[in-house]
Amino acid sequence: MAASKTEFEWHNLKAHELNALAKRDAVVIVPVGSTEQHGPHLPVQVDALLASEVTRRAAAKLAAAGTPVVTLPAVWTGLAEHHMAFGGTITLDLETFHRLLRCICQSIVRHGFKRVLLLNGHGGNITALNVIVGELARDLGVPIATTSYWTLDETAKSYATILERQTNVRHACEAETSMLLRLKPELVDRDAIRTISNPPMEVLTSHKGMYRYRSFRDFTESGVIGDPSAATAEKGERLLDAAARAVAEAVTVPGFWPRA
Repeated sequence: MAASKTEFEWHNLKAHELNALAKRDAVVIVPVGSTEQHGPHLPVQVDALLASEVTRRAAAKLAAAGTPVVTLPAVWTGLAEHHMAFGGTITLDLETFHRLLRCICQSIVRHGFKRVLLLNGHGGNITALNVIVGELARDLGVPIATTSYWTLDETAKSYATILERQTNVRHACEAETSMLLRLKPELVDRDAIRTISNPPMEVLTSHKGMYRYRSFRDFTESGVIGDPSAATAEKGERLLDAAARAVAEAVTVPGFWPRA
């Protein structure tokens, strides 16, 4: 049976179908996440899961609008050394993270794709990704972009109106817990949420422009930043949709991708 015209997941497509999408100058979106502790109430897959879901929803919007798009499975581990003081975290060193993304992007480009977006779901990846995409674009000769779904202007504006006790994504917080309640409520331990006492609402990573590395344990005993007790599945749906809409709009802004 031939793949659906709206099929965009790389793993569900045949090799010749992917070749055809490359000829149509499809945008390739690679979700990049992490496997790390998310407090006593959420599973360690949160960042990879949310990056994947926002990618899937954004791609569905793009495909419905006629923009050719392909999505890869999530890169499920990233830079999470700052979470290693807690259990469950798998981290890469910077060189391995860079080489992994280089191999993935190089494979994509060798198949003829010319537009790649690394859609990030983990705060600890941001600084590295901003450098990596520049080096990959230079070396591979195609535009490669990155963003974190919650940092897009339109996402941030929407999140500030949806959330009650914070303005944007923190960690294992109102936002992430809401999205997990929407996607995988069976993995959210609601009883454990009630054990989290006075979680910090912000993380101070610098002082007067000076940065030094700190373990997440320095900021929070529970592994949580933000208030998960305010989370609801209804908020989660709105948060996911807002992020997907923002990503789809950003990918199609005229002039963002250079002319082939």
